Amino acid sequence: MSIELPDAIKAYFSADKKGDAQAIAEVFTQDATVIDEGNTYTGRDAIRQWMANASTLYTYTVEPFEIAEDGQRTIVTSHLVGNFPGSPVDLRYLFVLRGNKIAELEIVL
Repeated sequence: MSIELPDAIKAYFSADKKGDAQAIAEVFTQDATVIDEGNTYTGRDAIRQWMANASTLYTYTVEPFEIAEDGQRTIVTSHLVGNFPGSPVDLRYLFVLRGNKIAELEIVL
């Protein structure tokens, strides 16, 4: 199934597929926040490091398959398969966009 994602979110998943931590950081605002696995990362440098660490720890693929709006959040549900505990799993990515950048991202089950 193919879904239409906003440009910033499409760029996020494209960079994630390539394991490009720098490209991921660039789709976020300077003061963006990411919450993942109980940890909070604030600012592009912290977000870049978060993704760089994740891509060295695990090998995975992510396939977005559903999108919904909830107030100011765009919720993208994705199927992840990889060498991490609990694989495969469907995760929800809760995005808040500011202009053409991601201001907030929370990743939850």
